[in-house]
Amino acid sequence: MDSVPNSRKQRISWAFYDWANSAFATTVMAGFFPLFFAQYWAGDLAPGERTFWLGVASSVSSIVVMILAPLLGGLADRRGYKKRFLFVTTLLGACSTAAMYWVAKGDWGTALLLFTLASIGFFAGTSFYDSLIVNVSSEKDMDRTSALGYGLGYLGGGLLFALNVFMFQKPQSFGLDNGAEAILLSFLMVGIWWVLFSLPLFRNVQEHPKPSAGNDWQELKATFRLILTMKPVLYFLAAYWLYIDAVDTIIRMAVDYGVKLGFDPGSLIKALLLVQFLGFPAAVAYGWLADRFGTKTMLYVAIGIYIGVTCWAYTLQTEAQFYWMAAAIATVQGGIQSLSRSYYAKLIPPDQAGQFFGFYNMLGKFAAVLGPIVVGQTALLVDNQRLPILTLLPFFVIGAWLLSKVDGPETRKPA
Repeated sequence: MDSVPNSRKQRISWAFYDWANSAFATTVMAGFFPLFFAQYWAGDLAPGERTFWLGVASSVSSIVVMILAPLLGGLADRRGYKKRFLFVTTLLGACSTAAMYWVAKGDWGTALLLFTLASIGFFAGTSFYDSLIVNVSSEKDMDRTSALGYGLGYLGGGLLFALNVFMFQKPQSFGLDNGAEAILLSFLMVGIWWVLFSLPLFRNVQEHPKPSAGNDWQELKATFRLILTMKPVLYFLAAYWLYIDAVDTIIRMAVDYGVKLGFDPGSLIKALLLVQFLGFPAAVAYGWLADRFGTKTMLYVAIGIYIGVTCWAYTLQTEAQFYWMAAAIATVQGGIQSLSRSYYAKLIPPDQAGQFFGFYNMLGKFAAVLGPIVVGQTALLVDNQRLPILTLLPFFVIGAWLLSKVDGPETRKPA
């Protein structure tokens, strides 16, 4: 892996894809779509029915990505199709998002279909994007490269989201009649932004395939059997599945948790923006700290801070404390995501990165299911809105223990 050309231009071009696609994660997934779907497109549906169809859309996109990511990842490795597949998934995601601009009020079926296609493009594309890190960075620079990507993602996604929120709050300042027009325009802007800032990657990142003959399904099964024999990879994937599940659950449920505690929704959106902008320097700094103290050490630090934040959330009382908690999360959220990606990349065979990252992102999709179910079921069983958050503690503790059993990248054996 150290033979990879150390091209600063390629690394920055690769990292800017995070800047490009994070606009979908912030403005669409976390920001406007759930609220706009409920109030504009599906306003005539019963609340339970709206929740059901949103769940269907999330499940369908997750299942499609879980099935396709490992299979297409192997094909991308053998034929040098990582950039091609990333280009297709980028167009799918960006065009589907932009097309929401033309969806009429009440047409919830079309809106949901476009959101599902956009989500597939986003999550499937992430797998190919992640695997390209071995093409742009040597092992010694991998932590900083991955951290730069996540840092730019927080900054780019945060900037566009801040502009979109301002458009929604002051539509007349942008020549718009109302907030609904502002949100529809925001979806169009996300699609354009996604394509525009992905161009540096497609122009500058070089892919070096190592062609091999073979049946795709046979290759997939061979890779799975190989993972089972590689204990560092196996232990890391198990650890990652648990602690990133808890991280994703906190990301998804933080605003809902604040609402249940009676906090102002506007203040919660501001806290979300705070995480985006603090996440940029924090993620970049985490890459440098990993060089200084070690990748695994900084992963332990991040997990430890998340354990502290989880306990703190149980005693949360004021909106000011919610802001401080958001700031604490911002210092490690990008770090734990970026270093997990780079540490995994050091453990796997570089010429099989596409398929290995297919399994990595497949687990990431599974991780979006278990945590919310545990928290939700606990909330149904107990008459205490604070207690369910503590159910995430075992995810972090067991994840850290499994991480301790991972031997360093220097023990990696050739496939």
